[in-house]
Amino acid sequence: MAATSAFIDIPASTDQVWQLIGGFNSLPDWLSFIAKSEHGEGGRLRTLQTVDGTVIVERLQTFDNAGKTYSYSIVQAPFPVTDYLATLRVEAQGDGSRVTWSGQFTPLGISVEAAQELFAGVYQGGLAALRSHFPG
Repeated sequence: MAATSAFIDIPASTDQVWQLIGGFNSLPDWLSFIAKSEHGEGGRLRTLQTVDGTVIVERLQTFDNAGKTYSYSIVQAPFPVTDYLATLRVEAQGDGSRVTWSGQFTPLGISVEAAQELFAGVYQGGLAALRSHFPG
């Protein structure tokens, strides 16, 4: 099993950040490469479509509104990994917030380093996109 994570500090309260990212179906609101997200199974499943037409299906595994965190697994995606589980978390950091996006997975047909690099890029790019929604 491999793992990677990324974080970013944002000059906004945890409540403000969580309001934007805390909905499991809210990725298109802050992640520009996700064109749309459709929910199913009472909100526990999301079908994402990227701007290039790629489809990714993810399942909500845990959700803690008070703790401002949720975890999800991949049901279907073109990524060369299995057993994927990721967590998105918002925590107080000084006068603002720290958002951490982390994941664990088993590489499939690629090296551990290549899989870690792939998801580190996804997480870092996604967090940079999130940060752009909070000027200051």
